[in-house]
Amino acid sequence: MSITTTTHLNFRGDARVALEFYASVFGGEVTIATYGDFGMPRDVPGANNVVFGQVQTTDGFRVMAYDIPGQSGASAKTAGSTYRENGVTITDQPFFVSVRGENLDEVQGYWAALSVGATIVEPLAASAWSPGFGMLTDSFGVTWILDVAAAYNAS
Repeated sequence: MSITTTTHLNFRGDARVALEFYASVFGGEVTIATYGDFGMPRDVPGANNVVFGQVQTTDGFRVMAYDIPGQSGASAKTAGSTYRENGVTITDQPFFVSVRGENLDEVQGYWAALSVGATIVEPLAASAWSPGFGMLTDSFGVTWILDVAAAYNAS
């Protein structure tokens, strides 16, 4: 048996734009079905909103999203706060989306694209545990961690 976990993001009318943005960052194919596609009359407000959406790449990236029924306007920023304490950034967001690449060049490419319009929490840089680690909150309010997989040392 195998199991797959996929991040599912909830938006307030801008899931389509977010999915298209994530596809521009990570590549892959966007799949979108609207409430209208599932029978909501097309002239009803919200019929063009996303009831099922995803971006999926051949190399394993996948994120799903939908628009919360009855919600409109810009997606709410993730609840929580970010602050510095004793030189350390503390972020008490309820979740992060983590993307781990095999090498720094790969992760830097994702970082450059994903950081457009984002708030940088921790710049992408070498850390004690990774050749590259960074955290940002994108323009949709989703907090991302990007890092490079560190070589495992069994000793």
